[in-house]
Amino acid sequence: MRISLITGANKGIGFETARRIGGTVLVGARDEERGRAAERALRDEGVEARFVRIDVTDETSVRSAAAWIDGEYGRLDALVNNAGVSLTRAAPSDTSAELLRRTYEPNVFGVVTVTNAMLPLLRRSPAGRVVNVSSELGSLALNTDPASPFREVNLLAYNSSKAAVNMITVCYAKELADTGIKVNAVNPGYCATDMNGHQGVRTAAQGAAPAVWAATLGEDGPTGAFFSDDGPHPW
Repeated sequence: MRISLITGANKGIGFETARRIGGTVLVGARDEERGRAAERALRDEGVEARFVRIDVTDETSVRSAAAWIDGEYGRLDALVNNAGVSLTRAAPSDTSAELLRRTYEPNVFGVVTVTNAMLPLLRRSPAGRVVNVSSELGSLALNTDPASPFREVNLLAYNSSKAAVNMITVCYAKELADTGIKVNAVNPGYCATDMNGHQGVRTAAQGAAPAVWAATLGEDGPTGAFFSDDGPHPW
């Protein structure tokens, strides 16, 4: 049975990914009360869910989560780096370095911290998968295309953090190319979640679809790529 860890899985896209991914789902959340509530809700629907406390911005918490997974399961088949924040809609010139740091902590540094901690467990899987939840707002192609609607969404902290996630994805995919581990980035689209005050045009369930797809790829699936639910996405 597939064992999958999803960070930020207590709500939104993370929760919907946990609901749909199948197998044993490790519900990663930093808040124990919310994580336990998500675990119960998923179990009530028949999902084999277990809460794992993990704060992606705290290396000690991440190492503890990896040790717990090792002790309970001895391996990990899929890691979905979903946890992230969007803290400001200010213009770039009004975005402080501190806001940039606070955005990069979970969105960028957290992805690296969690991936590095879980890689020994993923290497024990016959088909390890790493999925980094990115965004169309991190696409350089779309942000520089005058015809793209995303060109006007000029969020320095969030957009640049997701562009960094895309490069992180490529770097890990290159390092792991000779292993069975596949690493891909996915774009959930503009989903109605707490992050945007539920203003998105897609549901969280729709946003979870590409993550579920990438986490359950077969042996002949791609690696080092960026996908939406309708296929490859421009970097």
